[in-house]
Amino acid sequence: MMLPASHPPVAAPKVGVLLVNLGTPDAPNTAAVRRYLAEFLSDRRVVEIPSLIWKPILHGIILRTRPAKSAANYAKVWMDEGSPLAVYTNRQASALQSRLGSAIDVRVAMRYGQPAIASQLSAMKADGCNRILVAPLYPQYSGATTATVVDEVGRALAAMRWQPALRTLPAYHDDPAHIAALATRLKTQLAELDFEPDAIVASFHGMPERTLQLGDPYHCHCQKTARLLSEALGKPLTIAFQSRFGRAKWLEPSTEDTIKRLANEGKKRVAIFAPGFSADCLETLEELAMLGMEQFEEAGGEHYAYLPCLNDSEPGMDMLETLIRRELSGWL
Repeated sequence: MMLPASHPPVAAPKVGVLLVNLGTPDAPNTAAVRRYLAEFLSDRRVVEIPSLIWKPILHGIILRTRPAKSAANYAKVWMDEGSPLAVYTNRQASALQSRLGSAIDVRVAMRYGQPAIASQLSAMKADGCNRILVAPLYPQYSGATTATVVDEVGRALAAMRWQPALRTLPAYHDDPAHIAALATRLKTQLAELDFEPDAIVASFHGMPERTLQLGDPYHCHCQKTARLLSEALGKPLTIAFQSRFGRAKWLEPSTEDTIKRLANEGKKRVAIFAPGFSADCLETLEELAMLGMEQFEEAGGEHYAYLPCLNDSEPGMDMLETLIRRELSGWL
């Protein structure tokens, strides 16, 4: 049917996929890191301390001291194309776009920083995406990750007069496609090492222990991912939680303590990987690969290897395509 000449332009309808990751500073410098941390640590899902208590700490202490140190760490892992998290997430989107074809519009957003969720949803809607799958790239569900993405999507929709239909990718911590991708990737990586590990550590991002007590399923999801992956590999895995922050009690055992304990117990050869991260970032490339090696060697360890995330590897993209196509069922 022909539209009247006076009718405003209408883009041809299509389906969109928005891959969402945590976020990253725009540059490895103090000012950029301060902007990023200010947004990240102001999220009530991330820091569940009453604002009257938290804001003076955040603005009076943390944002005055932490950005410079974090910027120096980002500089250690910064790539020619930018922040590792942004680089790998964009590569995933590009590979997924090639696999899904031109009928699907695949884009990337960051929960904190740029490109923002709201701006990407608006741009996709303007370009004709009347059905959008929002895919938080967090295998294990947490209120501080998956839920805050959905919160932000809701805020973006509240500002739209003409909203697209939306679906969200659920947690995939125990999905057979995810476990198979991790197992395939790890088998290859372990076979390429020049030593046989005495222990293999699965390091997940830490969370305050209080979140478990309040009903957050994250800890259980991490445990199940590790159990299923251990069964698929036919090898035992040592579970640990990294990136502790502040004085509150966090999920245990900590990755730092675990690395040191293994060395002290005579396990001189250790491999470590991060099955809770869909793409390599500061927490994996600096905290695990660099700092972790220092901690292990100082404790008497001899051989240490960090095994990179799925990123845009073939097993990782096979998994992501499988999950996305499943969630798009009925829309294609």
